[in-house]
Parts: sequence; structure tokens; C-alpha cells
Amino acid sequence: MRPVPRVPASSIRAVSALTLVSALQRRFVEGLAPVVFTPFEWLRDAGRHGGGVRLACAENGDFNRASVNVSSVHYDDEPTKKLACATALSAIIHPANPRAPSVHLHVSFTQLRDGPGYWRMMADLNPSLEDVAQKGRFVEALERAAPAQAAGAWRQGDAYFFIPALGRHRGVAHFYLEDFSTPDFEQDRALAERIGVAAIDTYVEIFRESQSTATEADRATQLAYHTLYLFQVLTLDRGTTSGLLVHDQNDLGIMGSLPSFVDRGRLASWESGLPELQRPLLRAIVAALRDSQPSHVTDDVRLALAAAVRSHYRAHPEALELQAAGTIVPPTVATPTVR
Repeated sequence: MRPVPRVPASSIRAVSALTLVSALQRRFVEGLAPVVFTPFEWLRDAGRHGGGVRLACAENGDFNRASVNVSSVHYDDEPTKKLACATALSAIIHPANPRAPSVHLHVSFTQLRDGPGYWRMMADLNPSLEDVAQKGRFVEALERAAPAQAAGAWRQGDAYFFIPALGRHRGVAHFYLEDFSTPDFEQDRALAERIGVAAIDTYVEIFRESQSTATEADRATQLAYHTLYLFQVLTLDRGTTSGLLVHDQNDLGIMGSLPSFVDRGRLASWESGLPELQRPLLRAIVAALRDSQPSHVTDDVRLALAAAVRSHYRAHPEALELQAAGTIVPPTVATPTVR
């Protein structure tokens, strides 16, 4: 039996947000042309509550992994749910060349039943090999796009992307506006668009200019950094965990941020730095990875990793308090059952 088409949200603001994030998705993949991205559609409850389209490109000469996902989920027919609708762009690019940085971009609009809605805007640059000039360009572009909000966004991002077990950050520039709204929806939407465009266009320029020949030492550094990236996402990232706990209908999309290769031994060596409650989670993550060097994070491995994270937090919901937090934690990720 064929699934029903995706039912759109009734909220005018959700429709407007979907138009915006869909345009940003097109802008990103067109900027990275001629690389071909393959579309994968996923449905929430067979389309009754929306769904999304993930544009993905994995393991070729240009990318280690790339995923640009747009989703629009709503519960128009379930008025008892606290969440009314959530619309988002979530993108992660891991270039194959270690001299080109990875990037993460998230732009979303969420409405609860009892409020007008709020925006979440994240853009963070994640190089394996740090480049001061690249960081400066990225920071400058976002500060031009959001001059009044930038100082607070950098503080929020620096807090969120810190990894206590390793005493360092994931990435070098962390722009993060959380639970952002003013009385003027159109003004907020315009800000989200400026931030998305600035991050995308600046990153595309940096990516195209960073294709010089890499050494074996560069590739070893990239593998170590990609291992750190997976560690942060699976043990600290509230957005990833929230998505996995709410449903299992888009696990590959949610795990699309993970790089294709990591160092399993290095990952296991970080267990002692974790709180006792989180150590079983890391052991389960390591067990889900292939016993090879490097360990290949294929689709079946990503599904196993999703299951490991979901199982851990269902068994130990108190461990959610150990996840990353900035100065603001929205209810949709503070308590995943809100959805």
C-alpha cells in the first residue's frame, strides 16, 4: 500500500518557514554543484503528520558525507499534543579533503500550542586543520548578517559546543540563537534568512578555495577530528537525542551528521573522562562501530548507533541532564516527550 502524500501544516507561519528553509536547501546544494545530491523522502506517520526530504551525498571525491535535510512536522489533528508544528533545515557537510572545513547549519521554526513560536539558528565551522583566515571570514559574515544578536549567539554557541570530557570545543566558530522571537514574525524570518544565506555563501566560497593537496598527516588529523565530532554528537547533542527519542522514522536523516570514518580505539579511550552514567552509552557506541581502522560508519552502523542512543536515554532519562546546554534550553529538547 502506497503511503499518503505528506499533509502540510495548517499554520501560516509554518508554511512561511517551510518556504524559507526549502529555498536555503536549494541554495546550498546548488552552491556545491556540480556534485549531485540524491533525494530521500521520509514521512512522519505515513505522511499524516508531515515529513521531509533529505538531500544526501556520501563518500565521493568531494565529500566524506553531506546531508541537507528539510523537515516539516505538525500535529494539527492531535490538539492534545503540546507541539503544534516544527519546520527545519539541518545541514552538515564533511568534505573529503582535510583542508576544507566541515560545517553545520540549522534553521528552524517551532510552534507550541500555547505560543506564537520561536526560531533556532545555528551555524558552526568545524575544521580538521584550523585556519585563522577561514574562521575570520565565517565570523565576519555572520556578524554582518546579525549585528545585534552576534555577541549573544557566540556566547551561547561556545557554551553549547564545549566537550567537558575532552576540555575543548567542537569547531572554532559557534553561532547559536536559541528560542529567538520578537513580536514581528516577518522581521524574525528575515533575520533567519540572512543568517542562513551568510553561512551558506561564505562556506561555499571557503570550500571551493580549500582544495589544495592534502598529506597523510592531514588525513590522520581529519580522522581524529571526525572521531571527536561523532563523540560530541552522540554523547552531548540535545537536538540529535531529542529527535531519536521522539520517533524512529528518520534515523538515517538524524544520523546524517556523522562522518563516514572514525577511529574506534581513540573513541573508546575517552570513556574515563565521561560521567559514570554516560560510560555505558560510549561503550554501546563503540560496540556498534565496525572493528576496523578506520571504522566505516555505513548506513547500517548509523541505524545501530541511533538504536544505542535511544536505548540508553530510555533506560536512563536522568542522563539527559548531562547533555550540552547553552544559556537557554527550549522545551522541545529539554523534554523530548513534548513532541
